[in-house]
Amino acid sequence: MNEGLDIDSARQARPYSRNEYVGRVLWMLAWPLFRCSPRPLFGWRRFLLRCFGAQVGRAVNIYPSARIEIPWQLDIGDEASIGENVLVYSLGPVRIGARSTVSHNAHLCAGSHDYRDPALPLLRLPVTVGADAWICAQSFVGPGAVVGDGA
Repeated sequence: MNEGLDIDSARQARPYSRNEYVGRVLWMLAWPLFRCSPRPLFGWRRFLLRCFGAQVGRAVNIYPSARIEIPWQLDIGDEASIGENVLVYSLGPVRIGARSTVSHNAHLCAGSHDYRDPALPLLRLPVTVGADAWICAQSFVGPGAVVGDGA
């Protein structure tokens, strides 16, 4: 066990503002409207995400089993797609370029903790996926990653 960790400080830390906590609770309450929507209702899911501050381009396809945390941190370009069971853990900004595809069971993670600090403060590092890129099935794209255009 690492004696340098300050578990009490880590548990008492408040990494989000009051508005972010309220937004996360409201998104949690609205989540069933997203998750239980029929598969072809891509427009409905785009609408819900926009209601929570996401920047969502035209003709974006996001499947109902995709899990999006903190939607106001998501910016997704025209004609992009987020597949089945994708996790977009947008503690920090997540940008998905136009016509890009995030395939089934992929994980985009825009947050971590600073393991060098005993209090383990939250790091919100952006994830950027360029235009015309493909994140293949079961991939992990970590905090601070940049996937170039056409990759």
